[in-house]
Amino acid sequence: MHPEQLSRNPHELYYRSMQRAWEKVGKADSSEEKSRKRRLRVCVATCNRADYSKLAPIMFGIKAHPEDFELEVVVLGSHLIDDYGNTFRMIEQDDFDIGSKLHTIVRGEDEAAMVESVGLALVKLPDVLQRLQPDVLLVHGDRFDALALATAAALMNVRILHLEGGEVSGTIDDSIRHAISKLAHYHACCTRSAERHLIAMCEDHSRILLAGCPSYDKLLTAHHRDDYKDIIRSWLGEDVKELDYIVALQHPVTTDIKNSIKIYELMLDALISFNKPTLILFPNIDAGSKEMVRVMRKKGIERHPNFRAVKHVPFEQFIQLVSHAGCMIGNSSCGVREAGAFGTPVINLGTRQTGRETGENVLHVRDADTQNKIYHALELQFGKRYPCSKIYGDGNAVPRILKFLQTIDLDEPLQKTFCFPVVKDCNSQDIDHILETQSALAVDLGGTNLRVAVVSMKGKIVKKYIQPNPSTYEDRIQLILKMCSDAAVDAAVSLNCRVFGVGVSTGGRVNPHDGVILHSTKLIQEWSSVDIRTPISDTLHLPVWVDNDGNCAALAEKKFGQGRGVENFVTVITGTGIGGGIIQQGELVHGSTYCAAELGHIMVSLDGPECSCGSRGCIEAFASGSALQREAKRLHDEDDLLMEGMSLKNEEPVSAIHLVEASHRGNGKAEAILRTAGTALGVGIINILHTVNPSLVVLSGVLANFYENPVKNIIQQRALSSAHSIRVVTSDLEEPALLGAASMVLDYTTRRTY
Repeated sequence: MHPEQLSRNPHELYYRSMQRAWEKVGKADSSEEKSRKRRLRVCVATCNRADYSKLAPIMFGIKAHPEDFELEVVVLGSHLIDDYGNTFRMIEQDDFDIGSKLHTIVRGEDEAAMVESVGLALVKLPDVLQRLQPDVLLVHGDRFDALALATAAALMNVRILHLEGGEVSGTIDDSIRHAISKLAHYHACCTRSAERHLIAMCEDHSRILLAGCPSYDKLLTAHHRDDYKDIIRSWLGEDVKELDYIVALQHPVTTDIKNSIKIYELMLDALISFNKPTLILFPNIDAGSKEMVRVMRKKGIERHPNFRAVKHVPFEQFIQLVSHAGCMIGNSSCGVREAGAFGTPVINLGTRQTGRETGENVLHVRDADTQNKIYHALELQFGKRYPCSKIYGDGNAVPRILKFLQTIDLDEPLQKTFCFPVVKDCNSQDIDHILETQSALAVDLGGTNLRVAVVSMKGKIVKKYIQPNPSTYEDRIQLILKMCSDAAVDAAVSLNCRVFGVGVSTGGRVNPHDGVILHSTKLIQEWSSVDIRTPISDTLHLPVWVDNDGNCAALAEKKFGQGRGVENFVTVITGTGIGGGIIQQGELVHGSTYCAAELGHIMVSLDGPECSCGSRGCIEAFASGSALQREAKRLHDEDDLLMEGMSLKNEEPVSAIHLVEASHRGNGKAEAILRTAGTALGVGIINILHTVNPSLVVLSGVLANFYENPVKNIIQQRALSSAHSIRVVTSDLEEPALLGAASMVLDYTTRRTY
């Protein structure tokens, strides 16, 4: 059977099922009231094949109730373009009278063409709306054509009912969709989450209908057709069986065209290698589609024996093809919406549908950066079946929408109002508000103490709070939240500081993007895989940044210290351990697994002392405060530490300071230990110089002053001559960890105007 013949099947079954649902919901008006009430003139404007699949069920419903509604149909956009299938013909085949056809697409398939198309539509629509004088305009979705429709109607005082507002997808479509929602007077949304989003956007709850997706009304009753095998054969060939083919539909992402074309090319390569019959639809008319088609033709897809490339499939047949496919792949909303109703496995590529609610049938490949990754996803999904999902509808959207349309009171004022949350009036301005200090909360999680500080924009520590660090996870979290809350209140009430956010410095490896401490040092127990950002943000309602103490020290130098104005430098912390941070081209280097700048674990000896990381011969095993304390204890146990004039008070622990003092007093063994430590640190820093070639090395921490000269000497003796000119300086910051934590907040806020 030819596809065009299939598309002309009668719609009596759909009419009957829709009529039963309508009668089930019931009508509010009595027959006497209906005789007095004039029909509502509803204009339905459709721009492309996708939105027609959502609007057609409503159009059938309106047409089935001529006593209540008068239908006007406006067709524009890609419906009227041959390259996209001249899909206006399917509207005529469905026996709808098209009142106006507007050629609004400026060809070019790039960003400028999209803008020009919106402008062309805005030029042509006023005449149409003035002639039709609709009571209500139905607009669907998030297309640039729909934005032109909503803009024209709003400016011409036509009431707008927006379908599928409040959803989230993750591209420029989000901005367009929400803009249309702000122009619309009424909303028919698909999911509870979308309804909540609209309410959060200050839309009037009484004008929001949770209807479900209109296309579900049709697909839930029509996808069990007996002739589905004929449909599969007509589009894919005589030998193709159900569950043994793929449906592919990939559109460009207009905010990242280059990457979306790359993903498209990788998808085609993966499909060619996967070697299964594939129905591939041409992309939509968005910017980048021309380049996608060029890629498809370059790879010979239209002539490839495994592929059938088509511009359009009628919706009722497309339902059959998706329902019985072995897999659907691409980034079409159909994959994350309609396909879930059949349990068809879906592979969603890239970011175009990020944020959409999906069933368990969808496997996301957001970073679709290799052919192998997409091929592996095909292996995982092809041929599987999942439970059917009705996230987007239960099959009764149309009767709900029709009843909702009947409730529209044309005598109500047209001016749209918003439901803003209550805001306290402020009629005057106080001098304290003008003079308040812009600041950040800084948290330093150390092995011994937990410190919180209020830090000003200029790097001044306005106030500092110190508590012993609890040993258990629960106590530690509770103390952090309490100290931060108290400090925030103190800052606002007593210190006249405006806190912009919270920065956290901690030992160990940190994922700064997610605010998670992956694993910490041995000094901080029970502190691995900890999401520190969420509890602080939820408690204080402030943004939170997290990084390790070495990186924070580098950030502190960059904003407040020796690294100001320096593009490339390294900070080396010499304290209980050895750490640091690397700044390259003005940005902090984190590395692929967030363990860049683990400077203390650069190996300088193959068989040196054991390090806390489990290895041997690391800088930290020679030059850290812990290593020097270990050597001091060894000398003391051997009675070789104390010199004349030195003494230990009762129960005073032996520390690295005693080793340094003994060296100053002429203790040869202490001098040898410190010489080895200085050499190890210097050799490690030479390795850094030879690797990243900074222009500056900043030594920070309690041992920085002691190590400055030894490090400079080792560089002069052992480094390449090209590294001799690199400056080595000691930090002049007293609290690098706190200042670095604060700088993460303050650097971000200075990019915005308050």
